[in-house]
Amino acid sequence: MTHMPESRRGLIHGAAAYGLWGLLPLYFHLVDQVDAGEIVAQRVLWSVVLLVPLVLLLRRGGSLWTALRSPRVMLMLATSAAMIAANWLIYVWAVLHHQVLAASMAYFLNPLLNIAIGVALLGERLTRPQAGAVVLAGTGVAVLALGAGGGGLWLSLAIALSFAFYGLIRKLAPVEAFEGLTVETLLLAPVALGYLYWLSSHGGLSFGQERGLTTLLVLAGAVTTVPLLLFAAAARELKMATLGLLQFMAPSIQFVLAITLFGEHLDATKLLSFGLIWAGLAVYVAGGVLGRTRRVAA
Repeated sequence: MTHMPESRRGLIHGAAAYGLWGLLPLYFHLVDQVDAGEIVAQRVLWSVVLLVPLVLLLRRGGSLWTALRSPRVMLMLATSAAMIAANWLIYVWAVLHHQVLAASMAYFLNPLLNIAIGVALLGERLTRPQAGAVVLAGTGVAVLALGAGGGGLWLSLAIALSFAFYGLIRKLAPVEAFEGLTVETLLLAPVALGYLYWLSSHGGLSFGQERGLTTLLVLAGAVTTVPLLLFAAAARELKMATLGLLQFMAPSIQFVLAITLFGEHLDATKLLSFGLIWAGLAVYVAGGVLGRTRRVAA
């Protein structure tokens, strides 16, 4: 059997992750009567139920224990766990409150944030197309901030920044994707359990009230863990810029869902802002394609 190059594995992992993430609003639409905090908490606890048996089945207990014994790894994973928890809570809240366009904009911004992080923190070189792309996207954000559509800007920026720094930490953390995700989930489990206990004591727990809804909440672990595991693998296998390129998939799917199935309004200000960000992404993609073509020709 031919060994698949690491970069190709990374592309497959990344494309699968972002394709699944693009469709996630459909899942949240089915559980839109549930509190956003409960959805995230259920996701954490059912992910534990999914991941712990997998650790035993795949005989990854040794490497998991190695990660748990390293203070440096645990500090990094505690930080990444906080980042992804915040990201998920804000994202789920946005979808449940009919702000899928804001969530879509966040993930259109992520590739350009990855470029900026790569340059500022990882010493990656910024090409002219990348610089132009960042300027165009920044202008798009400014238009939204100054225009009538600025109400959802904080959502977009909070989602984009939390996920960009999550990706950075997972890229740098010296731990494999599966073990890292398992540790993150175990760290979040006590918080999730505490929140669900508090919610049940105040009569606000949806779990167990209706069979169909309860089943959907049980599935939250698999629905959200699988793409996150794929992303964690891709983050370690690809450059930040390449990872950013793949991120176009998820927001594109979400954008189409927002203005079709969910009926969100795309006013002139939002359209101009999206247009500038799309122009930046087009410049980024064109620059990358041209650069690869020149390297092949050389």
